Formats: sequence, structure tokens, C-alpha cells
Amino acid sequence: MPKTLMQPKTFAQAVVAWQLAHGRHDLPWQNTQDPYAVWLSEIMLQQTQVVTVRDYFARFMTRFPTVADLAAAHPDEVMGLWSGLGYYSRARNMHRAAQDVVALHGGVFPRSSETLQTLPGIGRSTAAAVASLCFSEPIAILDGNVKRVLTRFLGFKEDLASSRHEKALWEIAQSMLPQRDLTQTMPRYTQGVMDLGATVCTPKKPQCDRCPVQAQCVAALEGTPERYPVKTRKLKRSSEQLWLLHAQTAQGDAWLMQRPQTGVWAGLYCLPVFDSFEVLQAAVPASHRSQLVDGPVFKHVLTHKDLHLHPVRLALPKPVSISVTSRVVAADAATVSAEAKGAAWVAAADWPALGLPAPIRKLLTG
Repeated sequence: MPKTLMQPKTFAQAVVAWQLAHGRHDLPWQNTQDPYAVWLSEIMLQQTQVVTVRDYFARFMTRFPTVADLAAAHPDEVMGLWSGLGYYSRARNMHRAAQDVVALHGGVFPRSSETLQTLPGIGRSTAAAVASLCFSEPIAILDGNVKRVLTRFLGFKEDLASSRHEKALWEIAQSMLPQRDLTQTMPRYTQGVMDLGATVCTPKKPQCDRCPVQAQCVAALEGTPERYPVKTRKLKRSSEQLWLLHAQTAQGDAWLMQRPQTGVWAGLYCLPVFDSFEVLQAAVPASHRSQLVDGPVFKHVLTHKDLHLHPVRLALPKPVSISVTSRVVAADAATVSAEAKGAAWVAAADWPALGLPAPIRKLLTG
């Protein structure tokens, strides 16, 4: 273990005391040991800021107050409520996990992190968060905030791009848990170490003077907290040009198709996507080609890819038959027929409730 001036149990005590006095206590998924609410929040908080999650969490809890309600929902409704939150595989896995809780566990969430990990979309850290916060299981979490807190405190200089080094940090994290009165201390410790990373030990300009373990933090003593955690592997980004057929009536009805179940925007409803203007133009009936109008190109940033989107507007007085005779290109380079995927006019009153990618929703409402 890297050298530090504080024993693990003392670190845990300091975090627990700090959380009680200075941690976050007003988040809507806090102050509860309902595993459904905690799990829902943990899934939403993956790759997403608290300020964004608040409203989505409230809407989901209002519409699906129990895991059974979520399990019974139609996928389109789940994706519609999730629309705009991004990383849509989270929503699909969340829905399947709710169905498994009902079908395999009698509607009751498993109490152990090991069993929780058997549910779709629940990894080691998320399972540990639910088990420790709701059931006081002495199990470490290691999300991005916690990695930052621990690597700085410990002076852990190993490269977390290596699975071997990340495994070593997991083992250290497990050794630093509270040892006594776990019913009370384990949930507060888990919440506390997350709160420290989110509000004090931030990626840039950490507020070390507010940290309860500053005097024993190796990174603070070195004066280089922003050097931690060490992770050298960078994502290889790519870019792609895509053309969108934005056919919409004066009443707001939209021509939409459902995306394939794999690739970009998997399973969502979308404007038909093409790999060039020429292919898009060829797909539109000849009688309407002169009405096509290029819109401004804009960039939509995904985790690994930049999409340069070219909307092409086709404004119509009312829905007309659009026989897509060409092949429509999926953003993962697969090709699908728009007709085979059920492309159809969707009424202005209906499409807002569908699962739509954020840039598509913006175009339709623009």
C-alpha cells in the first residue's frame, strides 16, 4: 500500500464524521434505504451530472414508483422518459434489470452486491453502492469520484489504465472500510467518500482546505492533487458525416423510424439517416425532391465519436406517402431498410413521448 500518515480505520472515521456534518443531505435519492430508488439514481448518475439527473429521477419515480411498475412498462415509454439523458444502453439495461427483479427475485432487490451484479447493467461499483447504502454490506465502491479521493489520499501513482493496478486499488479500497457499527457507518462512509469526490476533491482546483483528511493526504502534501488519478490510455475518437431526412408537416407530424438494436442511438426513434445527400435525395419521391432544403450542419459529440449531422428539411402541408427506395445507413455502418424498420408518420401529439436522441428532439421542436 502507498505510504500515508493515516490508518485506514481512521480515514473511514474521518469520512463518516465529515459526511454527517458537511456532506450532501438534500439529494432526492438520499435519506432512504429503498434499493429501488438508490439503484435508479446510481444508474442515472453514471456519466451524468447531479443537476441533470434530479429532474429525470423525479419523473421516473412519479411514473414508476416501484420496480414492478418499471418492469411492466412498455420499452417505448421507458426510452421516452429517458430521452435526452444519453447513454441509452443504461435505460435498456435498467428496464431489463427491473423485469429480472420481478421475475427472478419476487420483486425484491437482492441484498448482496454479488447477487446484484447478476442483474443487467449493474457492475461491481453500482452493486456495492446499493448493497452498502441500503443494506450496510461492508463492500467498497470505486466510481470516478472515489478513485480520485483514494488515489490522492494514498499517493497511488500506478496507472489505472492497467487492470492489474485497478484491481490493486479495489483491494486497498476494501481495506479502508469502517470496521464497527456497520449498520450506521457503512452507508454514511459510502455516501461520504462519494460526496468528498463530488464537492471537495474535484478533478480541477480541489478545495483541499475543506477536506477532512487534508493533513494526511499524500497528493496534498506533494502539492500536486490534480496529477491523480493516473490513467494514460486515451480514447481513440473518430468522426462521421450523416444526413438526416427531416420530413415534417405544418401540423408537426414527423416521419420517423426506429433505429436498429445495436450501434448509435440503438432502439430509439429517429429521422431516417443516410451516408450522403445523394443517397437521401434518391430515397425521396421525385415529386418532392425540389422541396428539400439543407439545414445548418452541427456536431453531436458521443463518447468515442463526433457525429457531423446534416439535416435536410422536407416541409409538407400534410403527411404523404414516402416510399424509401434506397438503403438507409445506420451510424454503425450497418444498413437497414426504412420500410423494414417501420418508418411512418407520427402525430405531433405522439412523438414527444417517444425515445428520441437529443439532437433529433431538438430538430423536431426547433
